[in-house]
Amino acid sequence: MNDSQVNPTPAPLSLIFDTVERNIPMQISTILAQIDLGAMALPEFQRGYVWSRDQVRELMTSLYKRYPVGGLLIWKTRTEGAHARGDGQLQPGYVDLILDGQQRVTSLYGVIRGKAPAFFQGNKDAFTNLYFNIETETFKFYSPKEMDGNPFWVSVTELMQPAGVGPFIAKLQEPSVDPAKFGAYITRLNNVASIQTLDFHVDLVTGEEKTIDIVVEIFNKVNSGGTKLSKGDLALAKICASWPDARKELQNRLSRWSDAGFYFDLDWLLRNITTVTTGQALFTGLANMPVPTFQQGLKQVEQHVNHLLNLLSARLGLDHHRVLGSRYAFPVMTRLLATHGGALSNIRDQNRLLYFYIHAFLWGRYAGSTESVMNADIRVMEEADDPLAGLITILQRSRGDLRVRAGDFAGNSLGARFYPMLYLLTRTLKAHDWGNGGLELNAHMLGKTSSLQVHHIFPKAQLRKRGYKQGEINALANFCFLTQIANLEISDRDPAEYFATVEAAYPGVLASQWVPMDRELWHIDRFRDFLATRRELLAQAANSFLDSLITGAASSEPVSEPALERVHALVLTIPGGADGEELEQIRTCNDWVEAQGLPRGEELYELSHPESGAPLAVIDLAWPRGIQEGLSQPIALLLNESEEVEEAVNQAGYTFFTDPVHLCAYIERTVLAVAETGD
Repeated sequence: MNDSQVNPTPAPLSLIFDTVERNIPMQISTILAQIDLGAMALPEFQRGYVWSRDQVRELMTSLYKRYPVGGLLIWKTRTEGAHARGDGQLQPGYVDLILDGQQRVTSLYGVIRGKAPAFFQGNKDAFTNLYFNIETETFKFYSPKEMDGNPFWVSVTELMQPAGVGPFIAKLQEPSVDPAKFGAYITRLNNVASIQTLDFHVDLVTGEEKTIDIVVEIFNKVNSGGTKLSKGDLALAKICASWPDARKELQNRLSRWSDAGFYFDLDWLLRNITTVTTGQALFTGLANMPVPTFQQGLKQVEQHVNHLLNLLSARLGLDHHRVLGSRYAFPVMTRLLATHGGALSNIRDQNRLLYFYIHAFLWGRYAGSTESVMNADIRVMEEADDPLAGLITILQRSRGDLRVRAGDFAGNSLGARFYPMLYLLTRTLKAHDWGNGGLELNAHMLGKTSSLQVHHIFPKAQLRKRGYKQGEINALANFCFLTQIANLEISDRDPAEYFATVEAAYPGVLASQWVPMDRELWHIDRFRDFLATRRELLAQAANSFLDSLITGAASSEPVSEPALERVHALVLTIPGGADGEELEQIRTCNDWVEAQGLPRGEELYELSHPESGAPLAVIDLAWPRGIQEGLSQPIALLLNESEEVEEAVNQAGYTFFTDPVHLCAYIERTVLAVAETGD
């Protein structure tokens, strides 16, 4: 597609599917050979492999039993101009790109070949080392204690090799094998080996008129049970058609921000490019954009985002991804910078932009109907004589007023909307540490010898003993930020005891973090009253700071190193972790696992995003590569953790347990193969 070419309007899907060649039989072994030859691949817009081991076993079980497992949808297109995932060499002429069936084809390739295909992106442990039991006719991943020396367990990959069942016949001559069942065992082995001779039914999309728009539309239609392509995926696919290096260049920018502690995705970056280059938020603006225009937009966005990250971190202390707030305010702000020469050098304008940004994340301005809200804000901004005044006015109209109230701090968990505000107040209003000399928590110390950590003012262990629920324990008003040194010194001590010690050593530091100075509220039986009073103090502090931005009274002195210029590493605060009592349970459990001859788990393991490296949560006890390393799924133990931590661990593909007893029982049953007995 050249820069001036206009894509035709997509045809109705009913007409599209009428032209698809349907139910073409293709043997599984042929499909795998086509992949090896570069005649079959994945289109660039396809995402990576996401199946779990359970799904792979279910697929193989269904094929073994000759159950239907669905067909494939293939797009036959010219190799020239076809943008496939991975570095594999494509055959000249035409190539078949898999639109639907990637997970099944990749799983079969991995099981049968014993390795990942060239286009693979994901966790190859999901399909390697699969075994079949000829006695029970079940599939299971390799478990040495259960399978080594057991003639009934055979490697599926070895069975799929050209020699077939021949090498396994000798094993069936052992005394432990019942000769009367010899024939049945051979039949079962042949049934597994012949899976690769089964046919998949293929629907083939062909024709020069099949544009990327139509193909992606078909993909989304047939993939309704899986992850649909986003509008950003489609926009990027169009850009990649004219600029094959586009995805790599975009990822390079995302990686640079990731290195600085900020984690964005492709959709977000594309949205910024769209607003900067077109003045509107809809991705349709990228449909026929000349590549040089897109490249210039990417360059501008990189500069504008850098400016904003440095401004937000230096002036507000929002210096890493967990406290950044509304990421989707950025496309509006980068558009503003694009129309103001790339930066706001006027302190008054900087203050008003900060005021707008804070209120955007406090009230969830871009939490829903993102495109329409962005377009409305950009339109107001560009029609107003004073763009920043226009943005603030539209916020006021949508809210009624922009005052923060005590109830706004009533949320819980580190994912709450007002969590960044709590961090911001700590950084900007001269809050002091509760140890470490009572130093001010500002740019003069952070990033050098200390880093901020979340501290439960009333310790989790103390509150749980008295029956408080997790939601109250993780109330925002029960959080403050301390250096690691102070956090360790305080540990899980009773506030009535350690508050008095801290205040005596460093007068005023408790009040600097909005702790009520009524000592009656320091007792655990007054915990709820403490929270209510501290919420009032936090609301007052928030309003005072926000007012100072508008009136010009706010200090322009930096409270943190500019994020992209920081020299010293930043230690991020992430949800999860254990206290003293929990650590004892974790270590007892870990000792038991080790006593069984299995590897110890990693205590207080930091879970990270597989692509960006963003820290997601702290897992109390984790086996990220499985109890049998590389051979079983990831396992985690979570003690008294929030839903936020559980969700992060679940999304990362872990099987998790909230009780050491249940974890140990699982290990006995699935790894040690200890038989369960009935009554």
